[in-house]
Amino acid sequence: MSTKEDKPAEIKSSWKDSIYNPRTGEFIGRTASSWALIVGFYLVFYAFLAGFFCLTMWVMLQTLENDVPKYRDRVPSPGLVIRPRSLDIIFNRTNPTQYGPYVRHLESLLQQYNDTIQEQNELCMVNEYTEQDAVAEKKVCQFKRSLLRQCSGLADATFGYAEGKPCILVKMNRIIGLRPRGEPYVNCTAKRDTPLQMSYFPTEAKFDKMYFPYYGKVNHPKYVQPLVAVQLLLAKEDYNTEIAIECKVEGSDLKNDDDRDKFLGRITFRVTVTE
Repeated sequence: MSTKEDKPAEIKSSWKDSIYNPRTGEFIGRTASSWALIVGFYLVFYAFLAGFFCLTMWVMLQTLENDVPKYRDRVPSPGLVIRPRSLDIIFNRTNPTQYGPYVRHLESLLQQYNDTIQEQNELCMVNEYTEQDAVAEKKVCQFKRSLLRQCSGLADATFGYAEGKPCILVKMNRIIGLRPRGEPYVNCTAKRDTPLQMSYFPTEAKFDKMYFPYYGKVNHPKYVQPLVAVQLLLAKEDYNTEIAIECKVEGSDLKNDDDRDKFLGRITFRVTVTE
């Protein structure tokens, strides 16, 4: 009689059992019921997160207005921008291919200021705000292209570029509800020892109060910003030299000397005309 106990035969497992074990019915270490529980848990968990996110977004949107931003106090004063859209205007006055892009840019911008289009807008009271808080459909004050005279592109289709006396259009960025005090106007100076002759159109170089306030794209869809055209009357001795020009909005409470923002109420650009 044998004294040794009979040992059951050892069942060898392979790496395939770690994926699916036919003896226990486990797939990647879990049974079907275990997988059902964990998948169900995560479905409920992420559905709750998605629902909670949608609820919070809906509550936040109820606090916002469709017409204007809720918070508008971070930019109390507008920046100045110029057209053509370049801070380095360089061209040969005898070469239309060089100044052509600047001319086309100005012409494109001024299409909406054509007199035939602006005559459909309202004649507003000069030097008075056009208050329309209680009016559903906001009217738009006329700003005719012809006010820009030599820089309108009507008498001179090249805006002075062919003569070496380029026109620069200056405008303020839109700020909803802005009512500048005083009489804001544009003043440009050349950053050099000798002054540079310039002409302004309209001649007062003023942003009239009647174009304020602006009520936003939804309430004021046809609004056009007032423009000031500056024509640089360059002489022959000014050619082939880079001239830095700084334009500021002055005569009002709008800021133009903030060292942290060089475009707040002012802008500096460079012009080089060759021949």
